Amino acid sequence: MENANFTDQFLIAMPSLEDPNFFHSVAYVCEHSDEGAMGIVINHPTELTLGSVLEHMGITAQAPVEQVPVYNGGPVQSDRGFILHSSEQRWTSTMQVSEAIAVTTSRDILEAMAAGEGPERYLIALGYAGWGPGQLEQEIGDNAWLTCDADTDILFHQPAERRWQAAAGRLGVDLSLLSGQSGHA
Repeated sequence: MENANFTDQFLIAMPSLEDPNFFHSVAYVCEHSDEGAMGIVINHPTELTLGSVLEHMGITAQAPVEQVPVYNGGPVQSDRGFILHSSEQRWTSTMQVSEAIAVTTSRDILEAMAAGEGPERYLIALGYAGWGPGQLEQEIGDNAWLTCDADTDILFHQPAERRWQAAAGRLGVDLSLLSGQSGHA
């Protein structure tokens, strides 16, 4: 796994991964380098909605965003917003992840979304998942995660409760058949 790069990949938590931050999670890897990795969990919705976030930030919504869910993106900087979105537009702090997906952290994207002028497809999360140098490679080597190429349909269109199984399905894996226990015969 030397020099493997997991940017623009899904990390699919194995059933045995019991960390409550990542139990049955799918994370989208936004950045991976020798310095570590950063990803956003895409299947743990919170009670918050985009409407409540905009209201909290003093942004008036003209577009119907009240019911758009906000996800728990991970345990790091859980008070900071990250918007994964289709990459047809750019804002002040937009980082291009792949040809199809970008991540933005600046207020101007929220203002555009409130005005109905935001990205075509998006997912809003508070916080992110971070891994130190070599940590993600170690966890993958320890079978904590499966990896596969990201799929925008799963990211933006699949219902949250189906994303974990759908991502694994891209690998031909049925997670319900895997036990959370390991053992020896």
